[in-house]
Amino acid sequence: MLFDSPGPRGRRRIRNGAVAAGTVLALIIASALFQLGRNGVLDAERWAVLLNRDLARLLLHGLWSTLQVALVAMVLSVAGALLLVAARLSDRSPLRGAAKIWIELFRGLPLLVLIFMIFLGAPAIGIDVPTFWALVIGITLYNSAVICEIFRAGIQSLPKGQAEAAYAIGLRKIETQRVVLLPQAINAMLPALVAQVVIILKETSLGFVIGYTELLREGRVAVEYLGSTYAIPVYVAVAALYLLVNLAISRMARRLEGRLTH
Repeated sequence: MLFDSPGPRGRRRIRNGAVAAGTVLALIIASALFQLGRNGVLDAERWAVLLNRDLARLLLHGLWSTLQVALVAMVLSVAGALLLVAARLSDRSPLRGAAKIWIELFRGLPLLVLIFMIFLGAPAIGIDVPTFWALVIGITLYNSAVICEIFRAGIQSLPKGQAEAAYAIGLRKIETQRVVLLPQAINAMLPALVAQVVIILKETSLGFVIGYTELLREGRVAVEYLGSTYAIPVYVAVAALYLLVNLAISRMARRLEGRLTH
């Protein structure tokens, strides 16, 4: 263990600190709600706009567009990461070097810069890239590098005896990684993978800057049409949709983890 379990006095301090922090947070929330109510933001008339069918259809269309980008980017990112980790752990130094350069390059560039480079740079060389694919490719390039490192860390965390046993029965290195090491590493990698999937979903909101009609952009369209008076209810609805999808992903991941551990 890296630290000793707290004694009675330590537990009392932790409990008192938690109570104090909770009290401060409750006061901040209460103060914010008071100010919002004072300015009429909490009026039922404003929030009734969320029952508007046209608004609901618009936001659901944006959600569907967001999920499309997220799903395609997730699949391509994982596929790219598997290729990268195979090269990263290869015995051939040119492959290892190329994979390392790729990972450092795309992991180091801001995602927004990647999206702009694809969306604005491709037409400059005569390639027309739709907003959907500009967003997907940018997210994939960045996240394939990140997920590759998650895979590599998970595989290398396994005991060396696992690989040695696979080699002893005649498996090649790539077969050992695919059949023996990667399946065993899933449990260790799952929390980080789920966190990265949630990040990918949130990164789709960057489509807003290149004109892709994802959830956040549709929310802005609704605010421009309805007026700034309804901005807070609309953006709260947008945030709630993101939160619901992320909670669904986390729930599915917990179920998968439960099945893998039994």
